[in-house]
Amino acid sequence: MVDVAECADGAGADVTVIQASRHTRYLSRNGVNYHFLPFGAGARLAPESGDLARLLRRIDPDVVHVHGLHFPVDVLALSKLTMRTPIILQDHASRLPRFWRRPLWRRAFAAAAGVAFCSHEQALPFARAHLMSSTTPVYEIPESSSRFTPGDRAEARRSLAVQGAPLVLWVGHLDSNKDPLTVLDAVSLAARTLPGLELYCCYGAAPLLGAVQRRIAQDPDLNGRVHLLGSLPHQRIEQLMRAADVFVLASHREGSGYALIEALACGLPPLVTDIASFRTLTGGGQIGALWPTGDARQLSRRLVSSATWPQSPTREATRAHFDRELSFAAVGRKLARAYLDVVQRTPRGSAIASS
Repeated sequence: MVDVAECADGAGADVTVIQASRHTRYLSRNGVNYHFLPFGAGARLAPESGDLARLLRRIDPDVVHVHGLHFPVDVLALSKLTMRTPIILQDHASRLPRFWRRPLWRRAFAAAAGVAFCSHEQALPFARAHLMSSTTPVYEIPESSSRFTPGDRAEARRSLAVQGAPLVLWVGHLDSNKDPLTVLDAVSLAARTLPGLELYCCYGAAPLLGAVQRRIAQDPDLNGRVHLLGSLPHQRIEQLMRAADVFVLASHREGSGYALIEALACGLPPLVTDIASFRTLTGGGQIGALWPTGDARQLSRRLVSSATWPQSPTREATRAHFDRELSFAAVGRKLARAYLDVVQRTPRGSAIASS
């Protein structure tokens, strides 16, 4: 909430954040005003007389930016409160609603002047389900960015006591969507050509931990080569990204991919699945390489080729791509352009971000 608001403000928008809360509080930080209000159900029951309505009348925003697609009742209430003010909805990995909820979602989408996704492709399921009009503008904007920076690889390896030729890093939950078993299959295959390969895995939730541990124990090409680190402090993740040679993810679906954004911020070339958000974040695979979901053999080939890739992206080129497309400054510019576009389509002047 803070990062996105501040990067939009830094790009020239005058940003106020309104956040539903149990308590009433006002804060101002780095040029952004934050209002915490106990609205929600009250705003729905008495939309024109509550605290939220009074605050909106006082701010008189030019754009309302709603984070998340799954608040159709709130969006419709906001559209009544703000009248002709354009509303931008931003996706945060929302799934299509159940059929019985789709009429309500359709009305909320109709109240929006535009919708933001990490990738234009992510809007297609909503358009095919007739939730969005084909004329609704779609803005391609990452959910956020990262403050990670590149660093000295050798020093990072020394400080962490890690090694690998190549050193491969995974950061993600051990669940079916992240598909760690496919990565293990690929590493097992690649290790026959790359005997120095080491895989380091950082993860939070781990419903597949038992399956992962069994797979490692049963395979001599994995046993001793795969390091399950569990949950680590954010600073340690940054150090591992500086130490690694390649970043790997096997996700089947992502709203954007925070771990991938962090890897790119560190200049770490990625080998990630060919899904919509990853295609956009890597410039269509120009940075690193994409491989089909669930295809261990393709990932194995990518791992082997990355070790001797003459055309592989340098860490400098990877970071340059991040600075150009994914940094906070870049995200701020994309947000400001979207705000300006909807204002010009529905003329009216400061921006409000609402969660």
